[in-house]
Amino acid sequence: MRAKNIFTTLIFLVVFAWVTLFTQQGINTFAQTRNQAVTSSQSSKVDLNLSKSKEIGFVYEAFLSPHQEPGEEENAPKIIPSSLRSTAPSVKRNQRKSAGHGVVRFTKDLSKAFVDVRVEGVNAKDIVMFHIHCGNPDVLGPIIVDFALAGDIQQNFADNLFSLEVTNENIEKTANSASDIVGVYTLGCPIESGKPGKVKTIAGMEQFAKRSELYFNLHTKGQTFFGDMRGKLNPVQS
Repeated sequence: MRAKNIFTTLIFLVVFAWVTLFTQQGINTFAQTRNQAVTSSQSSKVDLNLSKSKEIGFVYEAFLSPHQEPGEEENAPKIIPSSLRSTAPSVKRNQRKSAGHGVVRFTKDLSKAFVDVRVEGVNAKDIVMFHIHCGNPDVLGPIIVDFALAGDIQQNFADNLFSLEVTNENIEKTANSASDIVGVYTLGCPIESGKPGKVKTIAGMEQFAKRSELYFNLHTKGQTFFGDMRGKLNPVQS
C-alpha cells in the first residue's frame, strides 16, 4: 500500500512538472508574440517623411555688440600683416554705436544654412571683412565662413541687411583659401581641437553652434584686427 502511494505521488509530481513547463512556455510564446505585435504597431506609426529634410530644423541667433570684442584696436599685435591693420581712426568699444542681430537657420538634413544679419550704426562702405568664426568668448578663433568669398559684402550690406545661403562649398572654399602661414592657422576650423583635419560640412558647422562655439565678427576700416562688433550664436528656444 505504501509503495503504491509513493508511486502515485511520483506520477503526480511528473505530471505537475510537465504541465508547469508547458504552461510557462505558452506564456513566454504569447508574451513574445504580443511584444512583436506592439513593436510592429508602433513602428508603423512613425512619420517617415523625406520631404521634411529641407525644412528648417535648427536655429541660432546672435546680438552683435562692440562689447563682445576681446580687445581694443590699439592692442593689436605689432607683427600682424598690413591687411589686418586699421586704415581709419579707431574708436573705443564703449564709444561705438554699432549693433546687430543675426540669425543662422540650418535645414534638417544639414545641407544648407541661411544667414540673415541686420546692423545699425555702421557704414556699409567701411566694412572690410565679415566672418563666422569658431571659438569661445574672448578667443580669436579661426574663420569657418568668409563671406567675402561668396560675393561683395559691402553691396550685400547696402541696406543694412545681409543675407546669404551657405553650403559645404562655402566652408571648403574658406578652409582652402589660405595663401600664407597666417591663413593656415586662421582659415578653417579644426574638426577636433588639437588634431589635424578641418570642418568641411554644414553638419560640422552646426556642431560648433550646438556647443555655443560660433560667432559673427564684422570688421571695419577703423576696427580691422579685433573687429567692430561680434556676436556669439546661441540656440533659439522654440
